[in-house]
Amino acid sequence: MFSRVLIANRGEVAVRVIRALHELDVEAVAVYSTADAGSLHVRTADRAVCIGPPPASLSYLNIPSIVAAAETTGCEAIHPGWGFLAENPAFVRACDDNDLVFVGPSVDTMERMGDKARAKAELAAAGVPLVPGTDGPVDLAGATAAAGGLGFPVLLKAVAGGGGKGMRLVGTPAELEDGFASAAAEAQAAFGDAGIYVEKAVSPARHVEIQVLGDGERVLTLGERECSIQRRHQKLLEESPSPAVGPELREEMEAAAERACRLLGYRSAGTFEFLLGPGGEFYFIELNARLQVEHPVTELVTGIDLVREQLRIAAGERLASTGRAPRRGHAIEVRVNAEDPARDFMPSPGTVTRFRAPLGPGVRVDTHVEDGAAVPPYYDSLLAKLIVWDTGRDAAIARALRALGELELEGVATTIPTAVSVLSSAGFRSGDYSTGFLATLAGTEH
Repeated sequence: MFSRVLIANRGEVAVRVIRALHELDVEAVAVYSTADAGSLHVRTADRAVCIGPPPASLSYLNIPSIVAAAETTGCEAIHPGWGFLAENPAFVRACDDNDLVFVGPSVDTMERMGDKARAKAELAAAGVPLVPGTDGPVDLAGATAAAGGLGFPVLLKAVAGGGGKGMRLVGTPAELEDGFASAAAEAQAAFGDAGIYVEKAVSPARHVEIQVLGDGERVLTLGERECSIQRRHQKLLEESPSPAVGPELREEMEAAAERACRLLGYRSAGTFEFLLGPGGEFYFIELNARLQVEHPVTELVTGIDLVREQLRIAAGERLASTGRAPRRGHAIEVRVNAEDPARDFMPSPGTVTRFRAPLGPGVRVDTHVEDGAAVPPYYDSLLAKLIVWDTGRDAAIARALRALGELELEGVATTIPTAVSVLSSAGFRSGDYSTGFLATLAGTEH
């Protein structure tokens, strides 16, 4: 195992990784922008290095500064968390060139899977079903032709994308030009790559993903997460197991993910995301070659610490078990974002004046928030994740509502009221919902 690791991230994920490192008796080095000088991850780490001013392009996306911070503090490895540089092949290569272990897949895998269109072509060879769409990035004329052939609605998606960035749902030909321009601009700003490809929009659809661990030779699949409760293509609530997935379908999806891992020689944690159609058909949409925000859902149903496993694999250890990880009970994660549901989920920066996490059996809160914490306007709005576990789905829903009722977070607007509405609704409780659920729920509340 390593003796010292740098975390190339901030906020909740930085705190999560630091805690895992300390449990493994490994020193943790944090990096921070001047906007985060007083943040919890800075104070929790053994050492901390300022890497620049608030804009991410000058700090958390600044590869030379992060590599220099790792070298000057004597780190052996870098954990990227999620977002920022987590799926950036140039960052992985920079780590390799400076004898730093990147806690994640190889640069080859990152390059192959970072291009979402190329990933689709490669995984088709492994027999993984794909959503119909273009084979690679297209210009506006190509997008227009593709949409005409596929039929509306279509999705415009960033080639280097993830987390809903650079994605637009286009329902009619009249919306295509503006949608293409805005998707490309957002992709350029988020990933430094304006490339856009086109997919047929499956509707109604559910968003179901399979968690995997690989050591380059062996593969462990850890079941599915249901991620269909979304706004602006970003997840708000996740659960495992999915109420839409039975044993036979689950095995088909996990087997497809395992075949893909073997094709890639995949190392580290990863998530294969699928669209699940109304007839039970499923289509691969992308591989997130990193830790996911919603990973605690899987940790609670499997009892496997995914961050520890990432670190062990990166240190050269082999997976202790393969095949299908055993699972137990039901877990639900609620993301708490600094966003105002009354203003179409607009970001709500400010200062948290009071924060009290809920307690009790089966309740976990992952956060970097505390009284007086600043919520800067420069970064993702995630403040905390409330994750609950119970023996069954109904009990887990009741536990989540109880815990949300105890959660105190004042000073900024949050998505907590929306989460309560979702969990309390008959549609969610029935388990019969799709990615359009939140818009439907908003319509019924007005």
